[in-house]
Amino acid sequence: MNLSPDVHDHLTHDPEGPVLLVGGYGTVGAELARLAAPDWPLLLTGRSEQRGAALAQELGQPDGAPAVTVRRWDLADPAPFDAAVRAVVGVVNDPDDRVLRAAVRAGVPFVDVTRWTARLQRAATVAALLRPSSPVLLSSAWMGGVTSLVAAALAERLGGAERVETAIRWDLADRAGADSVEFMDRLGLDYEVVRDGRRRSVAPLSGPRTVRIGDDTTKVAGIDTPEQFTLPLTLGTTTATTRIGFSSPLSTAALLAAKHTGLFRWGRGDRWEPARRALLYSPGEGGVARLRIDVGHGGAGLGAVVEDRSGQAHLTAVGALLGLRRVLGTDGAPAPAGVAFPEQTPRPGRVLADVAALGVTVDVRSERAAVAA
Repeated sequence: MNLSPDVHDHLTHDPEGPVLLVGGYGTVGAELARLAAPDWPLLLTGRSEQRGAALAQELGQPDGAPAVTVRRWDLADPAPFDAAVRAVVGVVNDPDDRVLRAAVRAGVPFVDVTRWTARLQRAATVAALLRPSSPVLLSSAWMGGVTSLVAAALAERLGGAERVETAIRWDLADRAGADSVEFMDRLGLDYEVVRDGRRRSVAPLSGPRTVRIGDDTTKVAGIDTPEQFTLPLTLGTTTATTRIGFSSPLSTAALLAAKHTGLFRWGRGDRWEPARRALLYSPGEGGVARLRIDVGHGGAGLGAVVEDRSGQAHLTAVGALLGLRRVLGTDGAPAPAGVAFPEQTPRPGRVLADVAALGVTVDVRSERAAVAA
């Protein structure tokens, strides 16, 4: 459903008010709420107040601690929403830029972690046209911007980042919300990357290779992710690639086979959505989020394996929390002005310590061969 841009929600900036988490009791939203609740009062919104009430009860705070409240805000319902808040984090798809527009118009600091590349490009344009007076952090790089933050940390050590290559190991046993596999709907569309300083269009799931990620070897292939668009603009990266593979070799093989049959091109649209998503969306009780980032500059290189044993939802929430701190200026540096991306952090030297404090391990070593023998 596409809503009219004339729908006007009314947010007010209240520096002492709650942090609004839109989608605050979904899979990622709940993890973010747990991380943020000790520091700020929270307003959780979504389609079902009953689900949110259960999370608010779980997060019940002792006297004197920040409060957690719940309200309904269904982004598919044109009824206007109003609230006075100190910041907004979008942790649910905002296809009509409804939350973005409301936050920017109100001068409320805003973070979004849900957009694929085309929607991020549109959001950056919409925000720029609205001339934001408050920070707008578009942190939809893989895992809430964690990949871009770690790339920035490695680039700071090397003095630059001519090349950034990311390899993701998706654990099929992990918990996942339905939105987390929405990129499946993009696998029939070519996308643009920068390689060797040249922009070119590539097919999804192209360039497969087998990569060592920690103790595991994983077959990975290219997918469209926002950091491949933003890193060349922000860090001057001349080659930026992101590939994904799965903890089950059979699932990886099935995905590549589906690509070769053309499923993602001829099987577009609502009719084939269950078939597309069934390839990946079979969430389990929990798994490990693990990815590898290799950065090269001036003939030198560093590789980092990022691991979150609490899973991908928690790792995405870590990225969202760091983004929230960034737009509120509570991370030790002034909040950014206008539109920004996570890798533009003014504190790259603190990134690894910040994620470690939130339960994420990052093993950094001089770059060794990423491609397995």
